[in-house]
Amino acid sequence: MQNRGFALKHTLPKLVVNLVFIVYCLLCIIPVLLVLSISLTDESSLMAEGYHLIPKVFSTYGYEYIISGTSTILNAYKVTIFVTVAGAFTSLLVTSLMGYALSRTELKYRGQISFIIFFTILFNGGLAPYYILVTRYLHLKDTLLILILALLVSPVNILIMRNFFKEVPSSIIESARIDGSGEFRTFFRIVLPVSTPVLATIGLFSSVGYWNDWFTCALFIENSKLYNLQYLLQALMSNLDYLQSNAAASKTLESALGVLPGESARMATCILSIGPIILLYPLLQKYFVKGLTLGAVKA
Repeated sequence: MQNRGFALKHTLPKLVVNLVFIVYCLLCIIPVLLVLSISLTDESSLMAEGYHLIPKVFSTYGYEYIISGTSTILNAYKVTIFVTVAGAFTSLLVTSLMGYALSRTELKYRGQISFIIFFTILFNGGLAPYYILVTRYLHLKDTLLILILALLVSPVNILIMRNFFKEVPSSIIESARIDGSGEFRTFFRIVLPVSTPVLATIGLFSSVGYWNDWFTCALFIENSKLYNLQYLLQALMSNLDYLQSNAAASKTLESALGVLPGESARMATCILSIGPIILLYPLLQKYFVKGLTLGAVKA
């Protein structure tokens, strides 16, 4: 009896904790399933019966409306994937190099440089000077390069990298230097291989940032062939809102195509926009928490 009581005493808290996390996971998953269900529900059914986890009247019209210009959507996917991959890789390289330099005590004025980086978190030059710099002086308007450079460096990511690299034992770096290793060789051959957690974390941050970025495209891209996915979907939703608010145009299209896909198209947009990027987190999850905690040990 005592053994059973002891086992129950230690098992019950674990069961409670597991139950809490199961409920929490369901609370996170159910909204996504609801969005998916709405995107696959006929618009008339949504207007008459509201939202349901299982579609009352199945319809893919919301997706058909969104991908009606298939070549445009596919091109936007290509642009977004290229910018995300190239931008995240370049951002990770620049951020890690800068974070490593700032973590070394022998770097002169590293305190002042760190303050300047921190200062940019609180204040920036403003939208108008930024636009003038990009368009008049750098001549990057209507180029893919601006979609990459706009999010290339994040002050927060640099500080996380710096704090992580401070935890790398100095003895390893000193040993490499004694053996004749240069700074770049030490960084790429010794420091980076032991920095997988922070690299995965910052890589995830950068990838999500590039994937979700539509504002840069709205500011600097006028060529429709360079539209990224998020901006294109945003434009499609704006057009749909305009058609629904314009009674004459709405009636004309409804007579030709049927009921316009309002909510179903919006939810289809959400599903299309989170597509590939949602696969990154399961791959990087085991590094994610470790990278954040190690990078936040010291200020």
